[in-house]
Amino acid sequence: MVQSSVVTRSLFRPALAKMNAYTPGEQPRDGELVKLNTNENPFSPPPAVVEAICAAASGPLNRYPSPTAEPFRVAAAEVLGLPGPEWILAGNGSDEILTMLVRGFVGEGQSLRLPDPSYILYRTLADIQGAVWEQVAFNADWSLPPAFSSPAESLRLALLPNPNSPSGTVIAADEVAKMAESLTCPLVVDEAYVDFAEQHCLDLVRQNERVLVTRTLSKSYALAGLRFGYLVAQPQVIAELAKIKDSYNCDAIATAAATAAIRSGEWLAETRETLLATRQRMFDRLVGLGFDVTPSQANFLWCRHPDGSHQSMYEYCKANGYLIRYMNYPGHGDGLRISVGTDREVDGCLDLLEYWLTSR
Repeated sequence: MVQSSVVTRSLFRPALAKMNAYTPGEQPRDGELVKLNTNENPFSPPPAVVEAICAAASGPLNRYPSPTAEPFRVAAAEVLGLPGPEWILAGNGSDEILTMLVRGFVGEGQSLRLPDPSYILYRTLADIQGAVWEQVAFNADWSLPPAFSSPAESLRLALLPNPNSPSGTVIAADEVAKMAESLTCPLVVDEAYVDFAEQHCLDLVRQNERVLVTRTLSKSYALAGLRFGYLVAQPQVIAELAKIKDSYNCDAIATAAATAAIRSGEWLAETRETLLATRQRMFDRLVGLGFDVTPSQANFLWCRHPDGSHQSMYEYCKANGYLIRYMNYPGHGDGLRISVGTDREVDGCLDLLEYWLTSR
């Protein structure tokens, strides 16, 4: 069995044979656990999305969809105030967009840069490409040192999750602009959680062709199960990256749903207000329980307790029906990342943590 495995691995590129696969957050069966571990929106998507899915499902599914998801691109350009759809590239989740960006800009042996800690998929994408990933540690206040924006000969791409995960913190747009000016490579601002934040970097895309912004409909629009994301960049950049994408990477149903979602501004505003209020309640109560909680501009909170028993807390919550995320970063320590759920879900989780802390 071991010999067969060795033979099989020898058939693949060395970069693939050596790498470790990306590990997503736990995905239990529906109803098995209350999920507060993968930053999903706890509410149903906009009603217009369900209507659009039903209409698309009864349409001509025997025909290929728009190869560029054109209905979505048109709608998104209008909603975001962009000059036209040529500023948008649609993808099967923003993860596919990130894959295209790494494939498009970073060759084998070349390097990409990312902050640490941040989204670990970035490292996996570099490994697949046979590229080198370079991590720059966040400062204690979650700012980035000058090293992040220092130019380097082999550097082909810099990735900046903003808001960041697991911290939920944001680098101000004016600081991002300075980073982009210092770097000689493209700077990708991953705005997966931006709808929960106080600012964004879309305006920087107009000012600098090397600033690219990725977004997803998984979080704020409650469409994690659908898989739809997009890139905002100047048209000449979009045109080159479009050469890399699969022929029909966004199916007809996903495109119809995403188009309806991006137009559901009133629903988004109401849902955002509800989740931000719950986030503040979570923050206050966790602080009251003795946690050190990082102020967040995302739909989750990163927290640590002085006694350091984070893994035990995670295991206790899971054993009692609540799934949160235990994360351990070499050089930075461990902690808990807890998604903002419904009030009932959040209260149930915090009750468990309080009981664990007070009953020992």
